[in-house]
Amino acid sequence: MDFLPINLRLRDQAVVLIGAGVIAARKARFLLGAGAKLTVIAPRQESAFAALGQEYDFRFEARSYASGDLADAVMVIAATPHRSVNEAVYREARERGIPVNVVDSPDLCSFIFPAIVDRSPLTVAISSSGASPVLARSVRSRIEAMLPAATAEVARFCRLHRDRIRAAATGEDDRRRLWEQVIDGPIAQLILSNRWQAAEQALAELLESHKPATVGEVYLIGAGPGDPELMTFKALRLLQRADVVLHDRLVNPEIVAMARRDAEKHYVGKRRSEHSVPQDKINETLVALAREGKFVARLKGGDPFVFGRGGEEIEELAQAGIPFQVVPGITAANAAACYAGIPLTHRDYAQSVRFVTGHTKDGKLSHRWEDYLSESETLVFYMGLVGLAIICEELQRAGRAADTPIALVERATSPQQRLITGTLATMPQLVEQVKPQPPTLIIVGSVVDLAARLRWYGSG
Repeated sequence: MDFLPINLRLRDQAVVLIGAGVIAARKARFLLGAGAKLTVIAPRQESAFAALGQEYDFRFEARSYASGDLADAVMVIAATPHRSVNEAVYREARERGIPVNVVDSPDLCSFIFPAIVDRSPLTVAISSSGASPVLARSVRSRIEAMLPAATAEVARFCRLHRDRIRAAATGEDDRRRLWEQVIDGPIAQLILSNRWQAAEQALAELLESHKPATVGEVYLIGAGPGDPELMTFKALRLLQRADVVLHDRLVNPEIVAMARRDAEKHYVGKRRSEHSVPQDKINETLVALAREGKFVARLKGGDPFVFGRGGEEIEELAQAGIPFQVVPGITAANAAACYAGIPLTHRDYAQSVRFVTGHTKDGKLSHRWEDYLSESETLVFYMGLVGLAIICEELQRAGRAADTPIALVERATSPQQRLITGTLATMPQLVEQVKPQPPTLIIVGSVVDLAARLRWYGSG
């Protein structure tokens, strides 16, 4: 993070603006809108400033900047076309310990202006740390479209009733959950619909019936194959509501970072023959945290019910009487196939698909290999990289042709995704050469041949 986002109270504070051009007028509008006592210093002012003077009161001094002009300021902005003047302003500001911004000169800035979505008292600031103001404005336009103008009324409602909600809550967690019910529930929708009186009544009923939660809830969330954009809306909403996050090894750290900043985050992942936290302990932890009144997000790579042991976890929760929700995720087979350009089913090649575990035990794979001989069925092996040679050998021994196409999709949906194709006969030796790393998914069947025609780059 190059710049720390903060909100400054500038009302009745002395701010100096050096320059009176078009860009300076834009900065002045922000400052005056925040209630600053603005002094503008420039040899002359352009028409934009004349128009600004019809809306706001500020002091204009028709002269050049001189050393000492910043003596009483709490903030200074330099917006002149002269580098030497801007540098002088910057030096004096730094000497006096005053925050300074020099327009279009990130190297002369101790702070920068973000792009702002204004739904006062709610404001959203977007910054590219000076790298690309156009990008920041583009993001701002998207957020503008997402936030109705009436969002400002929701913020005013919250400010008006802040003390009532604080009084009704028994602690920080309870207060936050009350706010979530107000903001994410029907009360906010009533305000957005301009039904303020109904919202007041709904809040009164909520506060009257409110009781602190004695038991929390567990959200079993499928985090998908890795690409954060493949998370569902519901998964993101529940993740950001959680007090505690337990996450697996295959969950992208960017997804874990989407949780609330103050949420506890615990790694409970597993590698082959290396279980940092045994499954029984994970189950016990989920129950214990919920009994403490915590709301817990259990993040699992892919889908929690496809080789994810999610069934074991909710079985334990059900036996303990713990409320839970399950949020499906995009399983690795679907994501890897799509990003690699391999349709798992195709009218001309495969009419069914089978998901199979490739996890070995004592160096063996116990499957009815004779069930996997249909050329019109795609086979997808999870966790099969270590047992790849066994898979290829057993399929051939059971009757699959040696030239049956096979693909390995390494680190699917990530920027490092790699597709390796071959046949049942050639793949074991090819793997020895290219050495793919987990997580790697194995796809077997004639649909693999379509990848050469259908694969695209920059998928997703």
